[in-house]
Amino acid sequence: MKQQTSRALGAILFAAGLSLAATGHTAPAEHKHDAHAEHGAPAKLQLNAGKKWETDEALRKSMRSIRQAVEASLHDIHENRMKPAGYGALASKVEGEVGNIVANCKLEPKADAQLHLVVAELLSGAEQMAGKVKKVKREDGAVKVIGALEKYATYFDDPQFKPIAH
Repeated sequence: MKQQTSRALGAILFAAGLSLAATGHTAPAEHKHDAHAEHGAPAKLQLNAGKKWETDEALRKSMRSIRQAVEASLHDIHENRMKPAGYGALASKVEGEVGNIVANCKLEPKADAQLHLVVAELLSGAEQMAGKVKKVKREDGAVKVIGALEKYATYFDDPQFKPIAH
């Protein structure tokens, strides 16, 4: 549990660094991947010369785990029956899996830069689901996470991954 919390915190700090990098500041030096220092966060997702970006097993496994957790909660979300604790648990799941992605990142730098955009959206959605963003519904956070999953399916090569039908 302590390791998962540490990973989630690292992922959140990493996403905060991406936000700062996008506004002209530098990302935190603590981030493990030296390749990240060589590139800025791209402005928007794009394909790799018309093809999807390569993935690795750790990324595929974590993204499928996030998808499964969101899909399992989808009915309660749509029916407006999801309790704050349920959203909090789902947010924790997303943060934990993002922590795993960040800790085990093995993508080439350009694919990694594209993945940062998806990761930032996942973490933003998780913050909203956790109730950390005032004046934003927790449901909006779930919608943001679903959008990030759709972007992953569109831009990353994971043949077994299917976006959530909603």
